[in-house]
Amino acid sequence: MKSDPVDKILAQWQRERPDLDVSPMGIIGRVGRLSKHLERSLQETFSEFGLTVAEFDVLAALRRSGQPYRLSPTELFNTLMVTSGTMTHRIDRLEQTDLVKRIPDMNDRRGLLIELTDKGFNLIERAVEAHVMNEHRILSVLEQSERQDLAQLLRKLLVAFED
Repeated sequence: MKSDPVDKILAQWQRERPDLDVSPMGIIGRVGRLSKHLERSLQETFSEFGLTVAEFDVLAALRRSGQPYRLSPTELFNTLMVTSGTMTHRIDRLEQTDLVKRIPDMNDRRGLLIELTDKGFNLIERAVEAHVMNEHRILSVLEQSERQDLAQLLRKLLVAFED
């Protein structure tokens, strides 16, 4: 198998500190580097639709919530794991471009709900199709069984962090 830049880092540490088992650096380093490559690749796709990764995330959360495609700001920021201030900024930007709208929450007179507009719905429909195609392209270097194994291992690691 071809080596990668992390292999060089591991070799340097092995040379300098042979007493340390630096094998975790290989996994964590690769995940970190992959994260940067993935984010760049995803952003390229979202840019085709005039969206950022963050804006796509909001529209996608609303779309996958099902009809009537609306959530409270609290539901959104909990789903997307961001602060309420960050969520307010994202909603403001999406509202300015007529992709979402704020509507009164009939169950809470003081509350608001964020709802996809028709324009937002149509945009996320196209963007999510392109996004899924891009993800298939990214993962095409892996066999189906490798994808399943990787998904299972990543799930195990994520669950350990989020429990």
